[in-house]
Amino acid sequence: MQRWISLPDMALPTQGWGKTIILGVEMHGAPLTISSLEILHGKCVMGSLFGGVKPKQDIPILADKYLNKELELDKFITHEVGLEDINTAFDLLLQGKSLRCTIWMDK
Repeated sequence: MQRWISLPDMALPTQGWGKTIILGVEMHGAPLTISSLEILHGKCVMGSLFGGVKPKQDIPILADKYLNKELELDKFITHEVGLEDINTAFDLLLQGKSLRCTIWMDK
C-alpha cells in the first residue's frame, strides 16, 4: 500500500521566499506532494538526514578532533552507571535529570 504525504501550506514559509527543511516523514521513502505553484513563487523545500553528516568522511574527522581535545564531548556526560544500574540511567533520562549517561560494562 502506497501512502502519499501532503505538506500543508502552513508548513511552508508564508512569503514568496524561504526554506522548509524536512527532518523526517512518517514512512521512509514515501512520496511527498507539494504544489508546484508554491515552488514557482520561490519557496524552497529540502531534506536533512542525520543533520547532513557524511559518516565515512565526517566520523574520522570528529574522532580525531575528540582525541586531540578540540571537541569537548565529555562535559555532556552528566552521569555514569554500571550495566546493573541501566534502569536507573533510563529513569534519570525520563525525569530530565540527565543529559547523557555512560553505561559501563565493567563497573
